[in-house]
Amino acid sequence: MCKDCGCSIPHSHTHADGSVHTHEHDHNGEHKHNHANPKLNEAKTVEVITKILDANDKEAASNRAHFEEYGIFALNLMSSPGAGKTTLLEATIEEGSFKIGVIEGDLETNQDAERIIKKGAPAYQITTGQACHLDAFMVHEGLHHLPLKGLDFVFIENVGNLVCPASYDVGAHLNVVLLSVPEGDDKPAKYPVMFRAADILLITKTELLPHFDFSVEKAVKEARKLNPKVDVIECDSKSKKGIDKWINYLKMKKTLRG
Repeated sequence: MCKDCGCSIPHSHTHADGSVHTHEHDHNGEHKHNHANPKLNEAKTVEVITKILDANDKEAASNRAHFEEYGIFALNLMSSPGAGKTTLLEATIEEGSFKIGVIEGDLETNQDAERIIKKGAPAYQITTGQACHLDAFMVHEGLHHLPLKGLDFVFIENVGNLVCPASYDVGAHLNVVLLSVPEGDDKPAKYPVMFRAADILLITKTELLPHFDFSVEKAVKEARKLNPKVDVIECDSKSKKGIDKWINYLKMKKTLRG
């Protein structure tokens, strides 16, 4: 799917006869072979990705400075599709403590931005096409479409994906990773890069715990093996259970940042 984030890094294999070739997978199921020098191919790929990430990091720093100029605390929301990012934002807006702006990232449609706007908060939708993550340049574009003056928080709702978004600094002050009960408690162990990147882990859809084989204790234990300092909140955005803890957490972070 995404050519610049490492999804399609070529991998080399050595066969029993000693021959070596590379092949490349992408998210569309294509399988490409390359019988050129695999080490040279991989070196070139790594060099390109390094340059892309360096440029992205510079733009992310500029985004953070822009947020700080307006006294805004920015959060990057990451999760698999359907974990409840937009529903969490709706509940946060409804609670009413903060003035919030949202940058939405999806492959297609404006549905999530429309949901946020209906709740009374400004939102801008970024449709990424085939890109499986937001980057700092996309977020910078989104900033020009939000009324930043007077906002307390800008939430950057990343594309639903537990892999690629973790590698891209978008200029947020905090990484929020959602893990919903229906997904299973094994996700931190299976997707370590994402959970290492988390400043806070939200275990969502907790009202469904009686109906799924999900151990909160196991999920938290696995997450803290990867990231001992990660904060954890359990919540359910539909019933509003635990949303008060989320709101208090945001107030605390906003106060500490000044």
